[in-house]
Amino acid sequence: MPEVSAALVKELRDKTGAGMMDCKRALGDSGGDIEAAVDWLRKKGLAAAAKKSGRVAAEGLVGVATRDLAGAVVEVNSETDFVARNELFQAFVRAVGVLALGTAGDVEALKEAPYPGTGRSVAGELTELVGRIGENLVLRRAQRLVVTRGVVASYMHNSLAPGLGKIGVLVGLESAAAGEALAALGRQLAMHVAAANPLYLDIAAVPAAALERERAVLREQAKASAKTEAIVEKMVEGRLRKFYEETVLLEQIFVIDGERRVGKVIEAAAKEAGAPIRVAGFVRFALGEGIERLPSDFAAEVGAQVKH
Repeated sequence: MPEVSAALVKELRDKTGAGMMDCKRALGDSGGDIEAAVDWLRKKGLAAAAKKSGRVAAEGLVGVATRDLAGAVVEVNSETDFVARNELFQAFVRAVGVLALGTAGDVEALKEAPYPGTGRSVAGELTELVGRIGENLVLRRAQRLVVTRGVVASYMHNSLAPGLGKIGVLVGLESAAAGEALAALGRQLAMHVAAANPLYLDIAAVPAAALERERAVLREQAKASAKTEAIVEKMVEGRLRKFYEETVLLEQIFVIDGERRVGKVIEAAAKEAGAPIRVAGFVRFALGEGIERLPSDFAAEVGAQVKH
């Protein structure tokens, strides 16, 4: 392979938007001819993928997979919700969910993992898929949940296909209780997490900074109506209980019966099973959460295309 200068790599990267290593490889295989390197990238689908990579991808699918005592949830984004119904895209998300079971939830490690039957990595297969589907696609995040004994239950809300949908949840239960009863409880808790969207497992898990911030807000609110500092503190503690009920899983009202707190539901299930049951953790992925979606003006977009 001929020596390729950094300046030439930068020029090709600026021209195509492709990755640095891809540009270096393209120039090496093209004898340093930049136009031939552009064609090389286009043939590989890398230039096309790079052009699309700047477009916001906030649609797509969340995928969940479970095996033995582990579960994984992944999010793969696309530009439009039409892609979520594409069989190639669904197959990719499903396969990546299974692969995530072996990568400890590290999305970068997941991208480098071999994609079955292709000789490519997951990232390479995604690039290939960008070229075939014609949209920007992003493997955004992955997380794994493992228990030592018990069950990892899953639930998919707005499911488009088995294990694929808009909101994916995992709940891990540590217990020696019988499998079927434990799995049923786990699924109900996963449904609850999907609906109630708790932020923390228990009160002890609430970060001190978040708690102090909440206390400060509640204290200022209470000062507007309370006459003494003692009353202010009582009001703050009362309102803090409401904060816990809204954000802490074990303190929330169970959505299945609308009466008991989740912690009490688990206590009752443990008593019936004859063995302690502990929630080891939970994961909830909602499609597109946290992605800034740019306002769309279709007429303006068409007008801009006509001018060019």
